[in-house]
Amino acid sequence: MSERVAVYQDKSFRTDFRAADPNEEDTSELETVMHLHNLTPYGMLLASLGTCTAIVVNTYARNHGIPLRGITVDSTYERVFADDCEDCDMDNNYEEVIHEHVDFEGNLDDSQLKRLHQVAKACSVRRMLERGIRVVED
Repeated sequence: MSERVAVYQDKSFRTDFRAADPNEEDTSELETVMHLHNLTPYGMLLASLGTCTAIVVNTYARNHGIPLRGITVDSTYERVFADDCEDCDMDNNYEEVIHEHVDFEGNLDDSQLKRLHQVAKACSVRRMLERGIRVVED
């Protein structure tokens, strides 16, 4: 299973979403998302991650005078059988991975690009996903 969502945000925080059809094997073709409620839950998670990353980077760039014109966060969610699983059909042992690629627009030097890539990792949604979160039923 694989899903892909790309989030583009300009320096004014205008945001566009594009997504691959989750029912297709080929995720290379992205279409504009007209309504976010049309995304699957996994697509919404990717959109949340991309939007959070873009907002954090845009805010940092604005506050530090970095000439960022826009940011694209292209994320893919994959769920694959774990390599070491002997009876995966019985155990449902999966490895879940999100691949994220971030591109910046603007007249940016190497040190600014390096800093923006570091700042992108400060997104609270990303940190929550990396560290895990426990859900408790009340």
